[in-house]
Amino acid sequence: MTFYRGRKIRASDKYLVYRFTCLCLLPVFLLVLLLFYLKRLLKMDWQQIKIFQSGENFLSNINVMYLAGSIFTAFFICFLLFFLYRRFCKNHLRQLRHRQKLARMLLENKWYESENVQTDGFFKDLPKKNKERITYFPRVYYHVKKGLIYINVEITLGRYQEQLTRLEKKLESGLYCELVDKELKGDYMEYTLLYDMIANRISIDEVIAEDGCLRLMKNVCWEYDKLPHMLVSGGVGSGKTYFLLTLIKALIGINAVLYVLDPKKADLADLETVIPNVYYRKDDMIDCINAFYDEMMLRNEEMKLMSGYKTGENYAYLGLPANFLIFDEYTSFMEMIGRENVEVMNKLKQIVMLGRQSGFFVVLACQRPDVKYLVDGMRDQFNFRVALGRMSDTGYGMMFGETNKDFFLKQIKGRGYVDTGISTISEFYTPLVPKGYDFLKEIEEVWQGNEQKGYSNDSESE
Repeated sequence: MTFYRGRKIRASDKYLVYRFTCLCLLPVFLLVLLLFYLKRLLKMDWQQIKIFQSGENFLSNINVMYLAGSIFTAFFICFLLFFLYRRFCKNHLRQLRHRQKLARMLLENKWYESENVQTDGFFKDLPKKNKERITYFPRVYYHVKKGLIYINVEITLGRYQEQLTRLEKKLESGLYCELVDKELKGDYMEYTLLYDMIANRISIDEVIAEDGCLRLMKNVCWEYDKLPHMLVSGGVGSGKTYFLLTLIKALIGINAVLYVLDPKKADLADLETVIPNVYYRKDDMIDCINAFYDEMMLRNEEMKLMSGYKTGENYAYLGLPANFLIFDEYTSFMEMIGRENVEVMNKLKQIVMLGRQSGFFVVLACQRPDVKYLVDGMRDQFNFRVALGRMSDTGYGMMFGETNKDFFLKQIKGRGYVDTGISTISEFYTPLVPKGYDFLKEIEEVWQGNEQKGYSNDSESE
């Protein structure tokens, strides 16, 4: 079965924008001149025109001012059309530039094969010139569909295979795009990129959780049933707190059971006035983690005794609510409790390794994901990772592991990078929160709405 791969990138595309502009505007230029001289051409007696008319007679019949005015008008109309094209056909022009850059990338990196051939010049008595003739040019295709850019590169086991299968860094920096997916399809490696990530930002009211999926951008979803547990990092002013509050509001909306831990007694601790299971004292937080672990183990046992239990199905199949432990300033808490952190880490490790089937999920947030407190492969269990704001190379390494991606800083609150669990890091924007938005009021309204419907988010209702 074949599928459309897009426009083929050719060596001649290195001048694609210039060639396209000339091919489109040259007919317009000539048409304008024709309109200026159409009346004269129709009245002209072509039989009386001498083929070898002298230069003086020829120039004497030309109105220089009229000719200059017609040429100026033709250039002006062409310039106006090009301006309108740039203004209203930005996407098409962008695609032309992308194809031109891809052609130049292949040529400048010499990822092609060629041979030198001798050609005759205009004058036969001059020595022959050597000219490069391309004998092999990689098959690269480009097309855009539904806002995504697809670049397909043929894999031929040739000398350039390694370079062509590792294009993500060049494509992201050269095309100003973010890699969304990379997949081998038959004989082709397909790179899927998104050009304008900020255009996919959504508002807080559009953050909806359903069927085990929490929508965070138009093109980014946390599928917690399949890829459980979230790791969030971000310093002061990065938008981390608003992001956590957004998660809490959306999860309460699906009647999830929430446990919120805030060791610094900051913004999340204020939620104790509107929802239960909010802790900020050391002993209470440790007890909460132990209780969360015990509830998970108890549900694992009870699920197997339920009449509708089926091997391989999860908690949602049995109609059970999801449980979320939202832990802010995790590393600060671990440093605070000293020697007790070993026991806490062991409990959290068990939760992140065993919680998916029974519906127990963890959201850890910290300023810097220190490996010291994410030991023994614990970090690998956090499939969804978000890094907000400014971070050092070491910090990005702690978040995403070894990667050759270039990270850029933009002064936009709530911007960062995300790995949705497919080992592909892309630009991320947290949901927009309107100025003056009252989280406590909004979360309380959602909570009270659940109570009026007869729901209870307290774990005792299970």
